[in-house]
Amino acid sequence: METSELLKKVRAIEIKTRGLSNQIFSGEYHTAFKGRGMAFSENREYQHGDEIRDIDWNVTARMGHPFVKVFEEERELTAVILADVSASESIGSRKQLKRQLVTELAAVMAFSAIQNNDKAGVILFSDQVEKFIPPKKGKTHILRIIRELINFEAQHKGTSLKTALEYLNTAIKKRTIVFLISDFQDEGFEDALKIANRKHDVVAFRVFDQFDVELPDIGLVRMEDKESGESAWVNTSSQKVRMEYAKNGKMKELKLKETFRKAGIDFASFNTAEEYVKPLMSLFKRRG
Repeated sequence: METSELLKKVRAIEIKTRGLSNQIFSGEYHTAFKGRGMAFSENREYQHGDEIRDIDWNVTARMGHPFVKVFEEERELTAVILADVSASESIGSRKQLKRQLVTELAAVMAFSAIQNNDKAGVILFSDQVEKFIPPKKGKTHILRIIRELINFEAQHKGTSLKTALEYLNTAIKKRTIVFLISDFQDEGFEDALKIANRKHDVVAFRVFDQFDVELPDIGLVRMEDKESGESAWVNTSSQKVRMEYAKNGKMKELKLKETFRKAGIDFASFNTAEEYVKPLMSLFKRRG
């Protein structure tokens, strides 16, 4: 991608996602993801309405009139975004590709983190860990993350959530908020997900396209698996074929929800044909 074109795309995503973060998500993020507790900040003179239990009796005795302890939330949080860049993310039948939705969701979370003075980092993965950008603070750092998400070309096509989660546990020692953004076209990652959530606070963002769950009636078409490269001719005019396809899609969705439930994972689903504000707000409010 040409540098000028890349910069335009980065700027467009920055304007949209940073605006959403500032106006909507920053406060919800702060509520949904708590710090490690309350830390002492300062003493000040007692005011009407202050809690009696907050009085600092030592300072009160020394000064001759009541003083209270003031506490503030001790955050020092770190957010790590696990972003799926496998070949299946290049699917999008209507408004946008899944990869574009992954990018915007990652950008919103990154901007929300820095708005709350938290660090943000990203792990790009396919069936291998493709790139790791360690957590840091600052707008310049977030713009770098967005550039990578837009322009990064994965070296592998497949998906291995297990590999990404195991790398996370090795690379990030401190307890972290983890945003796992993927279409979850994978199996065998259940144990890795449970282990990661015991060590960190994992939140799953499932991105999907309508084509993942239902077939349109458009006659005989050649369908290709983006990750394996395998293809086959499918008669989408057949009601039986479309019903079987929808049934399989629903079964996968229910299995994935059960996997999240067993692992104790909060999650939300995002359709490429719809805005992501509502499901994201619903997730934040559930946690808050």
